[in-house]
Amino acid sequence: MTRSDLRGNPVATASEPARDSAERALWRMMSFYDPPLEDLDDAIAADGAWALPYVMKAGFLLSLTEPALQDEARGHLEQARLRVAGGPAREQAHLDAVQAVCDGRWTEACRRWDALLLDYPRDALALQWAHLWDFHRGDAQGLRLRPARALPDWDSQDPLAAYVWGLYAFGLEECHLYPLAEDAGRRALALNPRVPWAVHAVAHVMEMQGRFDEGGTWLRQHQASWAEGNGFATHLWWHKCLFRLEALDLAGVLRLVDKHFRGDQEQIVLQRLDTASLLWRLRLLGEDMSAAFRLLLEHWSLDDAHAGHSCFNDLHVVLAMLGSGEVGRAEAWVARCAERVMHAPEAARLNQAVAREAGLPLMRGLLAHARGDADTAAQTLYSARMMAYRCGGSHAQRDLIDQTVLAAAAEGSAHLRQSVGRALINERLLAKPTTPLTRHWAERLGIVLPGGAS
Repeated sequence: MTRSDLRGNPVATASEPARDSAERALWRMMSFYDPPLEDLDDAIAADGAWALPYVMKAGFLLSLTEPALQDEARGHLEQARLRVAGGPAREQAHLDAVQAVCDGRWTEACRRWDALLLDYPRDALALQWAHLWDFHRGDAQGLRLRPARALPDWDSQDPLAAYVWGLYAFGLEECHLYPLAEDAGRRALALNPRVPWAVHAVAHVMEMQGRFDEGGTWLRQHQASWAEGNGFATHLWWHKCLFRLEALDLAGVLRLVDKHFRGDQEQIVLQRLDTASLLWRLRLLGEDMSAAFRLLLEHWSLDDAHAGHSCFNDLHVVLAMLGSGEVGRAEAWVARCAERVMHAPEAARLNQAVAREAGLPLMRGLLAHARGDADTAAQTLYSARMMAYRCGGSHAQRDLIDQTVLAAAAEGSAHLRQSVGRALINERLLAKPTTPLTRHWAERLGIVLPGGAS
């Protein structure tokens, strides 16, 4: 009898309890309702010879982008390698892909998942992991096209179908296909209201279209499904703050910061990235966030040896250090990142090229801004911003770069205000309605908006 999971994908275990535990773990990965590690331990207890639960543990740990978890992930991969022989090629392919992630070969990992999905389009694990690493690599086309290739083969009654629709919705949004993205996100939630990634995708659509009042209402309507017991809650509170920032409701944002973004409350790096980003945006708008930045750094266990692991993360580390007034420490971090680029192992050369061509210029622009050299900051960041997508993250997250360019241009020469500043304001005017935040930057730059108001 063929051994398979709920979607007909071959597995190496005959244990139903092991398969059920792995399925629960997979649902947790896609839904963010509690970490999957206990379920994977249950799968291992039910069938200690099955390799896949060890691969899943390694992949989950690596997806958190915390360098300190690398060794633990490698240990799980070693255990999987001891058990994978004789199992289905699908499980060997997952092992190879996660090993590629661990080695820093992120693009190769996604290629392996792509190949796997050609044979097994209902492999939700491959869809989830490839989606996350597309996100970390800034591959918007991959975010959209991979779920598009798979979804027609999915039964809408499958318990995980709604989550795949959520992946597709986010991919559509990152490709600027906003009406399609919103439709896909709403379709996911019609299938299952507990799909935070779909709530998130629609929130991104509203953010990119300047629908800040509607966006706040959207998150409030779905708050019961994401605000408690969900690992994605911090990021969705972050989105709520973005809507209030677009409205220039700084008092409302500061209330949310006090409640949800205290540095001593954050548990994982991904939450700290959101906090650093939010505090920086407030700083650009004239709020003194130095105490909050210091609290964040105090509880962020930063090891210089980890500099250069992820240029997206490094960028936010530098924000936190600069926001705390630790310019020298930020300079040392950037220097360590540059050193790692120079001595990158062959396996990770592509990632280090991204750091060299995008991450380092962005961080050097931030350093120039912190040193008071507004013209150099604006010019450096403006030159690098079109490459920023390669560092990963979303359009909404990377808008932090544009807002820093606007701030630097406003502080710099008249020529920069009327060239770089005007160019970015023009982009915003055509991307979304003229919001209070856009008006703020136009006023700072001395630019008269259409209709005669500055």
